[in-house]
Amino acid sequence: MAPPNQLCLVLVIFLSIFSLSSLPISAFIPKANVSLPLPLSQLVENLCNGKAVENRTLIMKLGAANSKATLNVYNEIIKKTGSPQALKALNFCVEAYKYAILSFEMVSSELVEDPQTANYDVAVIGPEIANCEKELINAKVQAPRLLAGNRFMKYYVSMGYEITPTLELENPNEYEAKN
Repeated sequence: MAPPNQLCLVLVIFLSIFSLSSLPISAFIPKANVSLPLPLSQLVENLCNGKAVENRTLIMKLGAANSKATLNVYNEIIKKTGSPQALKALNFCVEAYKYAILSFEMVSSELVEDPQTANYDVAVIGPEIANCEKELINAKVQAPRLLAGNRFMKYYVSMGYEITPTLELENPNEYEAKN
């Protein structure tokens, strides 16, 4: 796990880009049934100061919601694309985002039972999104909304990857007994 200051840097960058983005908020956080227990800035402050985050599933739920919103954008663009090479790349990304949705949803349920598995499931989303980006670049697909969605997905993966191991650190005896 990265030191807390690296996590803070990731979170600060995420919130900075999010707040400065010219794209509509709905491009990143769709109307999801996810309520924020704290303002995002307070959530970042708690993480950076090593305070426990009450609802760790929040990041995972937001990651799943972002994945669904970005998947919808991919599907919209597929309907308007005629290039076979672009269609192949877009369809590759659709599969990556379907995988990301399933992974984020699984992680939400795994956090309590098995933080190591949850951590792995978050980590494997990153390479899927990176391969998606490579496919888009190789196919010369230029879609700022897709690139923004991919970028935000990387932030959710980074935050999830850093947050999931903290459960074992906070309650090591509870998880040692299960292994």
